[in-house]
Amino acid sequence: MDSSQSDPSAFLYLMFSAKKLREELDGWLRACGLEKSPDVRGVIAPHAGYSYSGRAAAYAFGNIDPTNISRIFLLGPSHHYYTPKCALSTATVYKTPVGDLPIDLEVIEELKATGKFELMDLLVDEAEHSMEMHLPYLAKIFEGHLVKVVPILVGAVNPDNEAMYGRLLAKYVDDPHNFFSVSSDFCHWGSRFNYQHYDEKHGAIHKSIEALDKMGMDIIETGDPDAFKQYLMEYDNTICGRHPISVFLHCASVVSDVEELFDQDKDKVPSIRAVESVQEHERQQCKLCICGSKVGYMKL
Repeated sequence: MDSSQSDPSAFLYLMFSAKKLREELDGWLRACGLEKSPDVRGVIAPHAGYSYSGRAAAYAFGNIDPTNISRIFLLGPSHHYYTPKCALSTATVYKTPVGDLPIDLEVIEELKATGKFELMDLLVDEAEHSMEMHLPYLAKIFEGHLVKVVPILVGAVNPDNEAMYGRLLAKYVDDPHNFFSVSSDFCHWGSRFNYQHYDEKHGAIHKSIEALDKMGMDIIETGDPDAFKQYLMEYDNTICGRHPISVFLHCASVVSDVEELFDQDKDKVPSIRAVESVQEHERQQCKLCICGSKVGYMKL
């Protein structure tokens, strides 16, 4: 492999040829039936294997109007590499079977110059699936458009630094030609995740999990990073992309055109407004016993 480019790690595409992957993406995007909207400035979408979350992710990516977007900031949590900072990719292009996405080296240098970011080793970059799982959808949605990506691995960032990174990135949210793709699954429930929150008033376990995630989604919709922090402290919901989400919420809370970014009628951020969180057939699959496990795949 050429050190100047990052190839997707093998597991994502083991079950998909390029043709099959295109067919799957096209099918999911058609099935969601969403209209493209220029008001969508960012999405929060899952990063599990496509057999689990590909259909759910379409409800996020299907809203994107690529017409006026020239740059995508891709924020994902780190699953295998510990860092208390955010890290920048050292690749020059991300390759997918659907198409290649060049890295915006100019913006990478701008962020590097702040002294607040570290650099990702290519092996770390290739091993991290949180950003990787967004790439085929992004390549598909922006096919035929000149667009570059700015991948940012968000480590175990403390609340003060979440706010700091939010301020650093806020100027990019101000630019309507920029788009933010934030990677996160929601509740990881079960003994193997050491998390078994259950509120009996919701009945079945999967209903309790759904209510917990929906509560988090409603808070994210307000655009209030402090309220999201309080929710995480109170319920300790195992949202693996909590740090990228928090950084993005801080971005949105300090942009100069905040009145334009926020929906004045509902006081919510249009680009992260939730759609239906779980489809009926997904609900049926979530009916499990106390010894089982579940990962929530929400899309905002």
